[in-house]
Amino acid sequence: MTLDILRINCKLQCHEPHRLTRFFHLNIILYSVLLDFLRSGLILTIPLCTEQTSMEELSATLDYLLSIPSEKCKARGFTVIVDGRKSQWNIVKTVVLMLQNVIPAEVSLVCVVKPDEFWDKKVTHFCFWKEKDRLGFEVILVSANKLTRYIEPCQLTDEFGGSLLYDHLDWLNKRLVFEKFTKESTSLLDELIVINENEKGSQFSNGLTLDFCPKCCFSPLITGHELLSELQQRRFNGSEGGGGGGTAWSPMDDELLAQPQVMKLLDSLREQYTKYQEVCRQRSKRSQLEEIQTKVMQVVNWLEGPGTEQLRTQWGIGDSIRASQALQQKHEEIESQHSEWFAVYVELNQQIAALLSAGDEEDLMELKGLQQQLSDVCYRQASQLEFRQNILQSAHEFHMTAQDLSQQLDGLLGMLCADVAPTDGAAIQQTLKHLEEKLKSVEGALQSLREKGQVLLDQMSTQTSFSYGKDVSIENKENIDHIHSVMEDMQLRKQRCEDMVDVRRLKMLQMVQLFKCEEDASQAVEWLGELLDALLKTHIRLGDDSQETKVLLEKHKKFVDVAQSTYDYGRQLLQATVVLCQSLRCTTRSSGDTLPRLNRVWKQFTVTSDERQHRLEMASAFHTAAEKILRESPELAELMVDVEAYEEVETVGKGLLDRLTVPVIFPDGSEQFFGSPGDMASSAESIRERMKLVEEKRFLQEEAEQRLDEEALEAGPRES
Repeated sequence: MTLDILRINCKLQCHEPHRLTRFFHLNIILYSVLLDFLRSGLILTIPLCTEQTSMEELSATLDYLLSIPSEKCKARGFTVIVDGRKSQWNIVKTVVLMLQNVIPAEVSLVCVVKPDEFWDKKVTHFCFWKEKDRLGFEVILVSANKLTRYIEPCQLTDEFGGSLLYDHLDWLNKRLVFEKFTKESTSLLDELIVINENEKGSQFSNGLTLDFCPKCCFSPLITGHELLSELQQRRFNGSEGGGGGGTAWSPMDDELLAQPQVMKLLDSLREQYTKYQEVCRQRSKRSQLEEIQTKVMQVVNWLEGPGTEQLRTQWGIGDSIRASQALQQKHEEIESQHSEWFAVYVELNQQIAALLSAGDEEDLMELKGLQQQLSDVCYRQASQLEFRQNILQSAHEFHMTAQDLSQQLDGLLGMLCADVAPTDGAAIQQTLKHLEEKLKSVEGALQSLREKGQVLLDQMSTQTSFSYGKDVSIENKENIDHIHSVMEDMQLRKQRCEDMVDVRRLKMLQMVQLFKCEEDASQAVEWLGELLDALLKTHIRLGDDSQETKVLLEKHKKFVDVAQSTYDYGRQLLQATVVLCQSLRCTTRSSGDTLPRLNRVWKQFTVTSDERQHRLEMASAFHTAAEKILRESPELAELMVDVEAYEEVETVGKGLLDRLTVPVIFPDGSEQFFGSPGDMASSAESIRERMKLVEEKRFLQEEAEQRLDEEALEAGPRES
């Protein structure tokens, strides 16, 4: 610690250290000495100079020096050496007379060291002799070299012919250090005692505070330790002996007295400083506790005041995404303000925890109470912020889902309001599938909207606390009505779209059926065309005999029945398209080329099948007649074939051959041959071969008839 430099106490306060050196070399050399084997005491030397000496300063200096020895030392008396070798007699006389007023009882002998040029004997003798009884002490005039007659040389410094080792400047410096240390220590002790006593009584109303720096105590302590160490070292050196001429040297009495004073002051300083440190610690702890309490109340008051009011006024959820986003942004600003106070809470909580870990029992309950109060308020406010944030997040999700559902409903409604003009059934099926997917997506979005709306309603129905011991239910009727209104509106819009989807689905299914009928009708036309093509190209054989021809006739009838069924099926499909078009209120699609094509192909098939029927019937008649002729034996006369039978075979055969060369003429005038020319030539060759056989049979029959006629002619003349 450091204190302001102490000025020398007592009457020396008006003197400065250099004046002690300039005007006089006053020394209280605190040694026990023998003056004349009977008298012992302290030696006081007063060096005088040629300059004017201030008696006032000299008196003050003597008063200060006489205050240094103990009463016991002063009781032994003083031997005063007035060195007047460099001064005038009147000054010496004044000094000797002043001693009567300053230290009359303690002075036993005054030795005036006279100069070499002795003063006027008459004057000096008269003065001292006259004042001897009144002074109360003996005054002798002595030269410097004879001073040892009265004082031992070992007790005199070298300027008086003695061997005493003494450095007045060193003594003066040490004395100033001692005085400075004494003043600083005493002042510091007084201040520490007052502070400690006031702190002990918990009384700071008198204005005393711990304003000075604790490091102030270090300077007196360091100075005192250095001073004590030097004094003890001097004593140690003095105990070993010293001084000139082998004379034993012992420490001065003032140094011996200073040691216990310094030690006592140091002990007192340490004791009071230790108490002061404890006071500082207690004061610091109390100050820290009060500061924490102040900050805790600041946090609590703000959270329960402005913070709570901010949350109380923010209760809406908005009616759109933009409105909910604006509310979220406002809530983020509120959270930002709360975060600053929560940061203070975290810091305070750490400080309180540190105090709790090293706190006294008397502060334990108070600290725990502050910590609990702070934690309760902060956690409750944080839960309110989180509750509000959850509501805003749920409201944002609800509005986003509602907007998405509204857009889906608008898109679905746009699809339903647009005219349906698909090109084929596949396109209708794709459109219908897309429509079903849209409706399913709308149903999912509506279900999600209901769920999010219910979550939001549940959250808003929760009781929320905004103050100590009081639960306040926020009025959410407007918000609840808005949520129900949005969900009901979306439900109605979805129901309207669903009804329109049902109508559109029925219409599109009818259109699919219409396209299917038209497609199947076209397929029937193609099938009928294929049957016609097969009839013309593959159904060309007429059979090699009557039996085979009959089989071909049966197959032809079945083939015609299949074609008839195909034609009837196509007609029914086209009739169904007429009904569907009437139901759909659209132009009859069967009025296109499907029905004419069907009729045209059917007519072509009918003409071709009739031609095929006639040819097979002619072939059957030809083969039957030819086989009847060819089965008869030409050797049997009774089996002779009628000529008409031969003519019938020839007529039918020629007619059939002629028919094979004639093309089929369709109603539109176009022509088409059965099979290829080679196929027709093969069929014609088979007929000719059969006709040739019949012709040969006819020739044989004619030869037989001619023979019979010849035989009959021959027999007739013979009988006659």
